[in-house]
Amino acid sequence: MIEIIGPLASPAASAAAGGGAKPEPLQKQLLERLQQAILAGRLPAGSLLPSSRLLAAEMGVSRNTVVIAYEHLAAVGYVVADKKGTRVSPLSSPSARGEPPSQPAAPDVAYASRVGQFAATRTHADNTFPLTPGTPALDRFPLTAWRRALERSMERASPLALGYGTPAGEPALRDAIAAHLRMARGVRCEGSQVVITEGAQEALNLCVRLFSNPGDVAWVEDPGYRGAKAAFNLGDLATLPIPVDAEGMAVPSDAWRTQPPKLIYTSPAHQYPTGSVLSVARRLELIAQARRSGAWLIEDDYDGEFRHTGEPIASMQGLVEDAPVLYVGSFSKTMFPALRIGFVVLPQPIAAHTAIAVQEMLRGGHRLEQLALAHFIESGEFGRHLGRMRRLYRERQQALRDALTEHFAPSQILGGNCGMHLTLRLPPRIDDRTLAERALAQGLNPRALSGFALQPRAETNGLVIGYGNTPAERLAPAIRVLAGLAAGLDGKPKRRPAATSGTKLRV
Repeated sequence: MIEIIGPLASPAASAAAGGGAKPEPLQKQLLERLQQAILAGRLPAGSLLPSSRLLAAEMGVSRNTVVIAYEHLAAVGYVVADKKGTRVSPLSSPSARGEPPSQPAAPDVAYASRVGQFAATRTHADNTFPLTPGTPALDRFPLTAWRRALERSMERASPLALGYGTPAGEPALRDAIAAHLRMARGVRCEGSQVVITEGAQEALNLCVRLFSNPGDVAWVEDPGYRGAKAAFNLGDLATLPIPVDAEGMAVPSDAWRTQPPKLIYTSPAHQYPTGSVLSVARRLELIAQARRSGAWLIEDDYDGEFRHTGEPIASMQGLVEDAPVLYVGSFSKTMFPALRIGFVVLPQPIAAHTAIAVQEMLRGGHRLEQLALAHFIESGEFGRHLGRMRRLYRERQQALRDALTEHFAPSQILGGNCGMHLTLRLPPRIDDRTLAERALAQGLNPRALSGFALQPRAETNGLVIGYGNTPAERLAPAIRVLAGLAAGLDGKPKRRPAATSGTKLRV
């Protein structure tokens, strides 16, 4: 049998020889060798194995080691033991049946149609580079205060807090979020209407599962948030891109009649990525039409907390009573992305009606983090952090705007009243994807505007440039490099970075 399964490595001999890694126990070695020999066909079906006494003597192990290995092989079906001895079972593997090995063919996998609807995006490592949109100033987060909140939640939590918890989330956090939204965002809600999720993406997925069926029509802003498109793809919905202009989502006049939606995704306070604000007239029209057609509006309050000019833009959900609005938010930008806590606010009757479905679809968890976040909000730390970030982002946004104005035509800069990014439109002769790739090779991470569009047009050729994670003093040098790269694609000779100061690329 040694020539079939090979010798075993003795732990004692290995130690005496000064070997490195300690070998596996003899019993495990023997079991694995026998399994491999059977699966490879070296011990074909029907083969009679040596008695436990003979194999133990040959392998230099105790008989008990062999007996336990044989019993395990019999328990999982590798061998059959009877009065005549222990024989190898017939298996479906060609090698185990003694057939010659054949070259495996490439598997003809029938993937779900939705798999092909996803486009590749950057890796998470790219998000640490300057000019990344959507990444907050992580180095300015008050870790000391957050550590105190976590310690407080662990000190006060009972052992029961280590269990799953309520699928809809910790009541303390739901109440704290509702109180904050009523005061800061004008949302009409109570804690019982808030469902805690794993970030905004799970909140979107939950909306799709609760309020649509495969084949339903869903409207999405174009260009718009990739996560909304992904959620609609996962729900097998027919996605209709709705163009965006200076007043936000611009619904074609006949769309309600020809392609009535079940779900409508919109980011009214700060459209991503163009930065436009959905006008009150369009908000009211969307609400009225949604009511008439039985549709639901998913309001993503993207960057609504970071308003830089004038008064904060109140939520669409709180504009009129009983609006058919599902209000979605997260703490990825206001706190930090790794927290993975988001939420959706359901209308009161809907929250009660879907409570059982939510309980079955979700699982509680992150209870200590949720309790810490509730305290972080209630203690005022969250509000103070938001105030500091508004001032910081206002400063960084102005530095980015100044740099873009110096090197590009200022009329092509979109956004700036809110959030952590500006959008720069480019002429068709400068391919935004190529420019973004070349910028990434230089350690900069703006995103191609066309990558956010379902139907790329001339207006969706540009760059989405983040300033949240980039210090103000680094923005001008980064934009100088970006302008040089753009000039190279424009058919003009590349300028040295120092020589680009004071020049503009007319777009």
